[in-house]
Amino acid sequence: MRMGEDEAIRFVDWVRGAAPYFHAFRGKTFVLAFGGEVAQGELMEDLCHDCNLLAALGVRLVLVHGSRPQIEAEVERRGLASRYHKGLRVTDEVALECVKAAVGVTRIEIEARLSQGLPNTPMAGAFMRVTGGNFITARPIGVVDGVDFQFTGTVRRVIADEIAADLDQQNVVLISNIGVSPAGEIFNLAMEEVAEQVAIALKAEKLIYLCDAPGLLDEQGRLIETITAEEAERKFNEGLGLTEDLHLFLPRAIKAVRHGVARAHLIDRDKDGGLLLEFFTRQGVGTMVARDPVHRLRQAGTEDVGALLQLLGPLEADGTLV
Repeated sequence: MRMGEDEAIRFVDWVRGAAPYFHAFRGKTFVLAFGGEVAQGELMEDLCHDCNLLAALGVRLVLVHGSRPQIEAEVERRGLASRYHKGLRVTDEVALECVKAAVGVTRIEIEARLSQGLPNTPMAGAFMRVTGGNFITARPIGVVDGVDFQFTGTVRRVIADEIAADLDQQNVVLISNIGVSPAGEIFNLAMEEVAEQVAIALKAEKLIYLCDAPGLLDEQGRLIETITAEEAERKFNEGLGLTEDLHLFLPRAIKAVRHGVARAHLIDRDKDGGLLLEFFTRQGVGTMVARDPVHRLRQAGTEDVGALLQLLGPLEADGTLV
């Protein structure tokens, strides 16, 4: 069935409007972080389609996945009880076995989704090479408030050169929420910290968190489209209207942009096509965190003449300007 004239015009307008973003993002590094809720949900299919499109446009993609619900299911299956302190799992030896089992299965399932290429699908004819490795060196958190976290760890180092080498080969790099110490011990890591540290180490253009909210909201419940790191920190300290994910992700986004990541984005994980809408439409759909204000006034120069004429042209054509 052929599309109507209005629909065809809207489509052409969108493609032309998105073209500058295609050029801007080609060759740039995006670090996309999502929890196990996304990995086990139906939206993983659509997320893989969107990741495939980003990769086809030349974006260097690093995916960092979590696996908390999968670990919880494995703990429950073994008749055990989970322990948390300050939002972090206390990982003893038995819990570590659950972590390894859950992370391994989750990773395999994500790789399988990314490897699709059936006809009549958005990934038809695609072959995304997914790679990984021991890119994350970890160390134990230790004892906090008298609680021994045991095999719960924190990032010691990111082997950025090796990740970059894989990206140079046009591979999509998939990183799990575990790390290994120089002594060969395995540690359970927080996905949001891994993503933040990877983005900083790679000097990524964007760090994206898929979360349980549309983004940050103002006092009237309206979406905050852009916010500086300083403003975001004040909002975090106020703690009003922050969901569980935003409590975890927002401070990581703030730290990332303060340490060289160009932009951090908080996008609703349940928004179908959220990545495409955020990056290829002017208004976006989530909250973007930047170190400094995004829009600034400056004196126009000769290099701006062409753009100014484009802006004024439609107004002259309809008689608004003479």
